[in-house]
Amino acid sequence: MKRFLPLFVVLGGFAAAALLIATGPQVQPQAAKLVPPLVRTLTVQPGTHQFNVRTHGSVVPRTESELVPEVDGRVLRVSPALVSGGFFSKNDVLLEIDSLDYDVALEQARAGIARAESDLDNERKDHERQEDLVTKGSISASQLDNSLNRVTIAKATLREARARLARAERDLARTSITAPYDGRVRSERVDAGQFVRRGEAIGTIYAVDFAEVRLPIHANELAYLDLPISKAGQALATQSKVTLSAEFAGSLHSWQGKVVRTEGELDPMTRMVHVVAQIANPYDSRQQRAPLAVGLFVDATIHGKTISNATVLPRSALRRGNQVFVVDEQDRLRFRTVNVLRLVDDQVYIGEGLSVGERVCVSALQSTADGMLVRVVKDATSS
Repeated sequence: MKRFLPLFVVLGGFAAAALLIATGPQVQPQAAKLVPPLVRTLTVQPGTHQFNVRTHGSVVPRTESELVPEVDGRVLRVSPALVSGGFFSKNDVLLEIDSLDYDVALEQARAGIARAESDLDNERKDHERQEDLVTKGSISASQLDNSLNRVTIAKATLREARARLARAERDLARTSITAPYDGRVRSERVDAGQFVRRGEAIGTIYAVDFAEVRLPIHANELAYLDLPISKAGQALATQSKVTLSAEFAGSLHSWQGKVVRTEGELDPMTRMVHVVAQIANPYDSRQQRAPLAVGLFVDATIHGKTISNATVLPRSALRRGNQVFVVDEQDRLRFRTVNVLRLVDDQVYIGEGLSVGERVCVSALQSTADGMLVRVVKDATSS
């Protein structure tokens, strides 16, 4: 009997388990409850916006010249302003060349004038006598012709002498090199006592009335700017405003300018077109600003076209195929195709396709369907 005791225990366990299963509660199957995804929205509020294009470039002078002497000679005096970085005013004497030889040449030219005038006067008087003798039959007509020819030669000699005098006066005036405009010296290569030759550059100067910045713009961004592209446009287009900014002397400074022209060629490698911005009085200290120094690298914002009735949304609101998700009054997603005006940085400008007061989903969703129910966590207003 004891041998069958373990068997009775096992059978009893199975019987107890079967009893528990038979008398236990019944499990009722239930359908899984779907929780709508939580999304953030922006309320559409169209407004007026201005397109801006950001670019950069380096400051260059509008007018730059080489200082070139027009006469040979030894340098007597160099202006203290004729040093790298020196400022000067229009008509300032920058350099003086020894004028002794040119003073002598001027006196010689004046003497030549006096001699030529005297010769012409004598030849005219002689011609008048020859005419009187011809009427009396004392000389032949050929002699009268010779006297007339001598008068003509004397006149030509006088004109030549006057030309030599004018050249001597110009050469003497050119011994002083004067500034053609208010400007600054970029470089100089001359000192007092040095012998300079005609046509050899001795320095470089530039005007300080205007500075220019050559700004590259992608061809696609030209649509957002009012720029003089065509010949007719250059005459009629308004000049776009430009704001320049740069770090200078440890602080951030800004300058205002305007686009004055576009360059004539599109770069075939970069597909860029270059526009030229101009800034007036870059070194004017009366405007309480840092100087816009030549060579400074600046960031530029070109203020372009102004559009009305446009909506600005975060870039995350735009879906594939220029679509956005509009949340209707029942908190359901509705797919909407919109007219995208521009994508810039983290914003998208939308022209048509949205109405005032509509809510646009700006949250990222992995799976969506038209009419899908959502929960709105926040409702803000677009700009």
